[in-house]
Amino acid sequence: MSALTPLPQASLATAPRRAHLVPAGHSHGGQPLPVGPDRWMLNVPAAATDQALSVMSWAGEAPGGPPLHRHPEQDEVFIVEAGDYRFQCGDEQYLLKTGDSLFLPRGVPHTFRQLSPTGRLRFLYTPAGRMEDFFAALSRLAGPPPPDAAQALFAAHGMEIVGPPLDD
Repeated sequence: MSALTPLPQASLATAPRRAHLVPAGHSHGGQPLPVGPDRWMLNVPAAATDQALSVMSWAGEAPGGPPLHRHPEQDEVFIVEAGDYRFQCGDEQYLLKTGDSLFLPRGVPHTFRQLSPTGRLRFLYTPAGRMEDFFAALSRLAGPPPPDAAQALFAAHGMEIVGPPLDD
């Protein structure tokens, strides 16, 4: 049996120094934020992880999803907590149901579509990047932005739109 190798001191120095709790049904800093008919919640803020990770939840109240886009600097993980979803990553498509999870590597174009009338996702970004600010900005909009404004919004938060949303 081999001995365990201790973590380098630099890793220990940047590790979070305290736990971070967000009660069920809440968002870091308060209540969930509306994004159209849906709700966005921040579960683990980037500040609690020294920007290494951000964990969020989405309560989808209507079918739909984002345009095909890519994150040059973030890996993304989705966990389906309720509902049915179709994901595209590169040229591949996946049907996910409650309990399924999917890793999406940085730089690869991806999107999803909620197929069920309602659904819930938990998703994380590593490193955190500017994703928290992106969803907060979405919550301040009266509705979906027109294509030029959407492209600018995505770009301002480190993403690039590369195609349309998935069809039904």
